[in-house]
This record gives sequence, structure tokens and C-alpha cells, in this order.
Amino acid sequence: MLRLRDRPRTPRTPWWRLPAPVRTLLLSQFAFNVGFYLVVPFLAVHLADDLAMAGWLVGVVLGVRTFSQQGLFFVGGALTDRFGVRPVLLTGCAVRVAGFCVLGVAGSLPWVLVGTVLTGFAAALFSPAVETGLAHEGRRLEDAGTTTRAELFALDAVVEKVGSSVGPVLGALLLAVSFTTTCLVAAGVFVVVLVANARWGPRAQPGGPAPAGVLHGWGAVLRNRRFLVFTALCSTSLLAYNQMYLALPVELERATGSTAALGAMFVVAAAVTVTAQVPLARWARRRGPATALPLGFSVTAVAFALVAAATALPAGALPALAPAVAFVVVLHLGSAVAGPLVRDLVPPLARERHVGAHYGVLASAGGLAVLLGSTAVGALLEPGAALPWLLLAVLPLLSAAGLAVLTRRPAAPAHPGRAGGRRARGPAPTR
Repeated sequence: MLRLRDRPRTPRTPWWRLPAPVRTLLLSQFAFNVGFYLVVPFLAVHLADDLAMAGWLVGVVLGVRTFSQQGLFFVGGALTDRFGVRPVLLTGCAVRVAGFCVLGVAGSLPWVLVGTVLTGFAAALFSPAVETGLAHEGRRLEDAGTTTRAELFALDAVVEKVGSSVGPVLGALLLAVSFTTTCLVAAGVFVVVLVANARWGPRAQPGGPAPAGVLHGWGAVLRNRRFLVFTALCSTSLLAYNQMYLALPVELERATGSTAALGAMFVVAAAVTVTAQVPLARWARRRGPATALPLGFSVTAVAFALVAAATALPAGALPALAPAVAFVVVLHLGSAVAGPLVRDLVPPLARERHVGAHYGVLASAGGLAVLLGSTAVGALLEPGAALPWLLLAVLPLLSAAGLAVLTRRPAAPAHPGRAGGRRARGPAPTR
């Protein structure tokens, strides 16, 4: 069975008492999301209204942005393994600054695409580097009896969610001035992140000596069949979360005739994450992945099933926003249970080697699932249609079943002499 290492005796150290590199990584995630959500939610409006682009061109730009970010995470992960967390993280910040500056002054499609690719690729560098840094710092904190790696990832999810709530509010205020001003402010946020990490960020090369090249990391991932199965099963998680942007507006249109309540739904999501994420992550860590992972994905399935059931009820049988609110709450509860465990299991599945490449491939697989799944579901989505919601419920249920089997299968023993000369701590039979 997949097994996490024993809990430390003192797992509830406040974040402000964590080591400076860890605090810097957490605050960087907050600032990264603030800067990102300052600009990206308003990009489509800027392209259509200010630059008078046709709808299909706006779609092309947004698609390029998603691919250059999510689709290239595996590149950022492999580069992190090769050069270390700090250089890749700082490079990602610098590229994001350049990207936002270009977007702020771009007046034609070619320059818009240049700025879009830069901003997307910056995240493909930054995010795997931060995840890898948190994974290695989390292991050291577990060894010191300070906190668990799963709880550290839970804190990371909280700061990300707070940042994604603050960013759009500030962006809406700045957009009243100009889109250029918004982009320059966002660029300034990333300058602060760059300087902070240059001063206090992780400095050590994680995971022992650097491999000879980035291809080594990708080769290790492709040979790790257990991890590839795990990745495929967990990719439905990002697809499910992406329905906050695709399916939820359709449900709001059905229930209220408009999408005006969408902003309030993101406030509900932030409230659930901030209040429930850390306690549920601790509970899931105690229960172990064999119990908590299937449960978390099953709860996610319930979120979609609730809306599917609501569409079959007569009009007025429920308060208009009740299905949408229930969907948001239950979806984020499922994510709070499973999300930190998924990220916590990557290093042991990788046997603490080429961790960045494994995180990058996990993220890119999620992006591919979003591309394929949302394309298929989007063709079926319309107000009042239950079928797409039922399909979206089936996918995480299948993942839950697969993870129930995977987490109970014995893992191959770890080999000595890896992870910097220490015995690798791969998945082992559970207690």
C-alpha cells in the first residue's frame, strides 16, 4: 500500500514560525496568484473591447496561454531537477515580468501572443519549482518533527486561494484606470517576488547531485509505471476544478438567467478553502491515502451529481442558487481532502528523485485532461442538461475506484543509494 511517513510529534507549527525559505515560498504563491488574477480574468475583455479582436481570435489567445502554461509544466519540472529550485523560480518571475510588460503595451496580435506565451511559460517554470521546493522543505520539516508535508501543501492551497480572491478585486479596480496600468502593477508584484526569493528563498540544490540533463528526469517518469497510473487517475481532479469556469456559469444561467452570481461563488470557494483546507488535510493525513484519496474523489463526484439531480427537479423546488452553492462547497471539500495528499505522494512515488519532473508531468497531464474533457463536456453543456453533469460525476468516481486499488497494491521496495546517498523512502506496505 502507499504509505506516508509517520506524523511528527508537533505538527501544528504556525506558518510564521516556519523557516524563512518555507515562508518565502508560501508568500510567493500568494503573490503569484495575486499578480496572475490581476490580469488574466480581464484579458478577454481587453482583447475584445480595447483591441477589437474577433471572438475566435480571443479564443486562440486564451488557448495559447493555457497551453504555454499547463502544457509545459513538464519542462519547468525537469529544469528544476537539473538546475535547482531557486534559479528556475527566479527565471520564472523574470519571464512573467517581461510577459506582463509586453501584454500591457501590445497593440497587435503578434505582440499579444508574445506576451501571452511569456506569461504562460513563466508559470510553467515557477509552479513546479515552488512545488519541488515545498516537497523538499516539507521532508526536512517532517524529519525535524515540525509539520507534515501534506499540511505544508494544505497551507499552500490556502494562500493560493486567498491570492486568487484578492487578485480579481484589485484587477477590477485597476481596470478602471487602464489595462496597461493593471499589467504594470502585476509586473511589479513579480519583481517583489523575485527580490524576496533572491534574498530568502531556498538555495540548496534539492534531491542530491543534478542529473546529466533534463532528459534523465523525463526518462525516469516514463519508466515509473506506478506514477503514470497515479497521474492518469489524478488528472480528473484538475478537470473537475476547471468546471468552476466552464460548467458553473451554465448552471447559474439556468438557475437565475444570468452569471452575475459567479463572483459570489468564488468567494464561497475561498471561504471553504480557508476554513476547511488545513483541518481536512490533517484528517486525511491521519487516515492515509488508501482511505482519504478515494473518499476525496468520491466527494468531488457527489458535487456534480447534486447539480445533475437539481436539473431534474421542477422549477422553484429549490432556492435558485442552492445547487450552485452546494456544488462549489462540496467540490472544494473533496479537493481539500485529496489535493494535499496527491501532492504529498509524488516524492515517494518518485523515490525522492527527479521530483520536479514528476510534478511537472502530473500538472501537464491535468492540463491535457482539461483540454480533452472540457472540449467534450462543453459540446454537451446547456442550461438544464443533466447529461454533462452526470459524465463529470462518473470521471472522479472512476478515479476513486482506481486509486482504491492502486493505494492498496504493494509497492516495489526502494533502492539504497538514492536521494543523496540516503535510503529512498518509496511507497511501502502500510501498518
